Amino acid sequence: MLKLLSYLKPYWKAVLLAPLLMLIEVVTDLLQPKLVANIIDYGIATGDMDYIMRTGLLMIGIAIIGLMGGFGCVIASGIASQSFGADLRSALFKKVQSFSFANLDTFKTSSLITRLTNDVTQVQNVVLMSLRIMVRAPLLSIGGIIMAVSINPRLARILLIAIPVLAFVLAFVARRGFPLFSKVQARLDRVNDVMRENLAGIRVVKAFVRSDLEKERFASANEALMEITVKASRIMALTMPFIMLVMHLSIVAILWFGGIQVNNGQMQVGEVVAFINYMTQILFSLMLVAFVFIMLSRAKASADRIQEVLQTEIDLKDLPQESTAFIKQGGVVFENVSFHYTGSKGEPILKNISFTADPGQTIAILGGIGSGKTTLVSLIPRLYDATEGRVLIDGQDVRNIPLDLLRGSVGFVLQESVLFTGSIRENLCWGKENASDTEIERVAQMAQAHDFIMSFPEGYNTQLGQKGVNLSGGQKQRLAIARALLKKPPILILDDSTSAVDLGTELRIRAALNQRKEKPTVFLIAQRISSVMDADKILVLEDGRIAAEGIHQQLLETSAIYQDIYQSQMGEGAAYHVE
Repeated sequence: MLKLLSYLKPYWKAVLLAPLLMLIEVVTDLLQPKLVANIIDYGIATGDMDYIMRTGLLMIGIAIIGLMGGFGCVIASGIASQSFGADLRSALFKKVQSFSFANLDTFKTSSLITRLTNDVTQVQNVVLMSLRIMVRAPLLSIGGIIMAVSINPRLARILLIAIPVLAFVLAFVARRGFPLFSKVQARLDRVNDVMRENLAGIRVVKAFVRSDLEKERFASANEALMEITVKASRIMALTMPFIMLVMHLSIVAILWFGGIQVNNGQMQVGEVVAFINYMTQILFSLMLVAFVFIMLSRAKASADRIQEVLQTEIDLKDLPQESTAFIKQGGVVFENVSFHYTGSKGEPILKNISFTADPGQTIAILGGIGSGKTTLVSLIPRLYDATEGRVLIDGQDVRNIPLDLLRGSVGFVLQESVLFTGSIRENLCWGKENASDTEIERVAQMAQAHDFIMSFPEGYNTQLGQKGVNLSGGQKQRLAIARALLKKPPILILDDSTSAVDLGTELRIRAALNQRKEKPTVFLIAQRISSVMDADKILVLEDGRIAAEGIHQQLLETSAIYQDIYQSQMGEGAAYHVE
């Protein structure tokens, strides 16, 4: 928790001003009981109305000063805490943006969302309360004790019993409550996870009539969160009644022993009233401390989760000896590359992969599910780093190329076409921020997207819903291809990116790519063998290894695996009729 306070440094003026203004309010609060005692003992007792009026007006003036101090503290603490929360949330977001895919694999999306929202809010609220209540409560307690002792040291001995009892209760609550709130946040992650999956896949849920199952999953996660929250709240709830009990017993003790001293002439009635007010202030301030302890116990769990993200070591970094050369030709070489995911056990996903892709070539990659196709192409833009061996682009090890330069030179069309809320034009401009209308339309035509875009009333200004929900799968894929082409990348990776378009459209997209003056090196992952027949080189992966390599005709003659794939898609005996 203390490590996060460094985000308050830019707002140190507000952090210092808030306690000072709160000190003014506390001083005015401490003066009021004493003035009330004077009115009773010297005004009412003697019938001196002038004294009562003067003291009453003084109390009003002091109250106004206290109001100004309290109001100023609210403003200063609000500025500090809200700015702290905004900066912390921004730091978390930037950290997540810098994560590699391996880092992202260690955190669930729902957990990161909870940490960026709920967890930051918990810590932010504690900062706000600390600048107000945690400043007010100690000052009021210490000041109240001093004033109580100054009135009657013997009667103040009651505090020697009440305060240690309350301190013991607070320590007990803190010890039992802190671990429980860690579980609360973890189960909140689970609720967000179920909800996110359901909303993202709502069409599948409805198509398979699985609403009842999803309701049961959510109910299970929701009830688990409720149970641990109730358990934690039950412990915290014991605090307030116990404090009220101690407060009332203390007041009874003051009235009892104070009454005796009044009868003996050792105290005045006004002093007893003032003493009760100070005792109430002291115990009430301790009750505020208990309230902050409740928030602190939950905020500590949130702070630990935030720190876990901020302290995560990013495994992909630009090396100090990074190359300043730019990628122009796009030739790619894999040299004895093996890869396994961080923390995974068993055999590597890729095993001793070696091949060469000359500039401008189209390299097709075939293989079954889990053969490592997507993992292989992910090593080119360093979404992951090879565990063994190395990947070269234009003769340079990708680990020696600045990440921004490397990824800016690779166009990557993922299996899932991810679009963002905004216009079609804005989505395409992810490929090139300052692209002209001519450039945008040209790549849209190459991706066979221009015609359907112009069929919309607003054309390229058509607004897309979240993830392009108002487009078909094929339309989203074509926009994703156009977006990648707008970068004019030397290397283009198409990861099964035409699976939702018909064969004719796919052929037209391929023909448009081949007609480009500056032809990129294309890595094509496809399920249809008809998509890869004219590739310059075909890699057949099996169990993370290259089982076969060559052009279409060679593989038909030499690779049993390729023959099986071909015959399964083209029909029995088809392999023997290919020219």
